[in-house]
Amino acid sequence: MRGEVTVTQETAARLPDGRRISRWTFGSPAGVTAEVLSLGARLQALHAPDRDGRRANVVLGCEGTAELFGEAAYFGATVGRYANRIAGGSLPLDGTTHRLETQRGGHTLHGGPDGFATRLWDGSPVRAGSRAGVRFRIESPDGDQGFPGALTAEVTYLLGPDGELSLTYGATTDAPTVVNLTNHMYLNLAGEGCGTVLGHLLRVEAARYTPVDAELIPLGPAESVTGTPFDLREARTIGDRITEAHPQIRRAGDGFDHNWVLDGTGLRRAAVLGDPASGRRVECLTTEPGLQVYTGNHFDGSLTGRSGRPYVAYAGIALETQHFPDAPNRPGYPSTRLRPGEQYRSTTLYRFTAE
Repeated sequence: MRGEVTVTQETAARLPDGRRISRWTFGSPAGVTAEVLSLGARLQALHAPDRDGRRANVVLGCEGTAELFGEAAYFGATVGRYANRIAGGSLPLDGTTHRLETQRGGHTLHGGPDGFATRLWDGSPVRAGSRAGVRFRIESPDGDQGFPGALTAEVTYLLGPDGELSLTYGATTDAPTVVNLTNHMYLNLAGEGCGTVLGHLLRVEAARYTPVDAELIPLGPAESVTGTPFDLREARTIGDRITEAHPQIRRAGDGFDHNWVLDGTGLRRAAVLGDPASGRRVECLTTEPGLQVYTGNHFDGSLTGRSGRPYVAYAGIALETQHFPDAPNRPGYPSTRLRPGEQYRSTTLYRFTAE
């Protein structure tokens, strides 16, 4: 998996108004390579070798622009200003309650109906030693989707010859606001469109998780994973865990769609996902306090991926490093506030290997 990391740029498509969607491709020819779109600063594909050196795309994604503004809007995208849910679109901050744009169900999800996933970001190539990739930048004006303060946000993708993909986020504001950025890639280590992730092994470094109500809003304090399907402190087969009779599994649509409270602080391991059949494995490290695990419970075959195959339930799994859902309304959760003069920083690493 060694070799020089190169970066190329091409036009992937054009929007109806003529604006160009750029595709950046970077990586090692014999190792891991990534394709990232300027639309949503989106990881559209990631090719990784299996234990026999055979490469496959392990990230779900759609080819058509229409899908990227519709059902596939979040696939691989950088979501914000606030990843996950804010209950009722209500954002209390410094004595003022801001009303945010909401989606179906009356909550704000991933920054609102016109969040960062549907925007064109400005991209430029970057190199850091043996690693190379793309830095994306976006300007979000005061009042965007109801959020206060003008926000400048960045995400930098860097890929090394060893197969480590880093995502580094940054943001500044001119007025008090909240920020919670993440990437919403769906992984299937068997290959995009190659069945489900039910046979994958998942480990999550967390002793607690946040149960949710029927609308997937946290109920309140975190609870212990002990004695529940959410205990993934040792690697477990996903299909075995989500078929257990537990009300939280049923509530999320017969699978995971929950936030785990990660152990420790600083950059540390959050999760390990592996596919026994191909030998592909990814280790996820992050500086974030939480990890949202979503097992694609609601995929119904209506979306067709780049492989030409439909995405059925459990076709992929999202490991979204993040602050907790609805944190602005939960004083006991880690704060997502950002003030003028401060800098938001977040780092997540995905280390791809085969064994």
